[in-house]
Amino acid sequence: MYQPSHQTVRLSAGRHPSPHSGACVMELASMLAGEPFTDHPRAVCPVIATVLRAYNDALDDNRRQDLYRFASASVGTRGDRELRERRFELCREFFGLDVPRWRLPFSRLPMRSLALASLRQGATATVASHSATLEFVDRLIQLSAPEPAAVPAGEQVPA
Repeated sequence: MYQPSHQTVRLSAGRHPSPHSGACVMELASMLAGEPFTDHPRAVCPVIATVLRAYNDALDDNRRQDLYRFASASVGTRGDRELRERRFELCREFFGLDVPRWRLPFSRLPMRSLALASLRQGATATVASHSATLEFVDRLIQLSAPEPAAVPAGEQVPA
């Protein structure tokens, strides 16, 4: 029997019961992370997952295929609360979200607002706005916790 893999599954809109019926970008990320098949993989930052899930669902089928690389790039992005807040702040700026800071972090309202903004972005995507959104998701993924300060030559790293 045919067993779809991360190399053969085609990205499609919505939630899927198994890879046999397709996968959204986050379901593909769960496959790549070795997790159970889900659109909420534990290895992916919830902010990044929210943006990609909603954007995936709003795009036309051709543009949706541009999201393949984000399935693997997003695995391992889950960070601490501070990192999620920094990513959400970038989303507020990029999508023009009007979510009061006191509603953060991550109650349902801000995350729902983020999902709706991502849906709108995908539904109205032009070549330029699609490219800008992909570049923005790259920025979210590349944003990480601050690197520890370099140890000057000759000094020992504390154990």
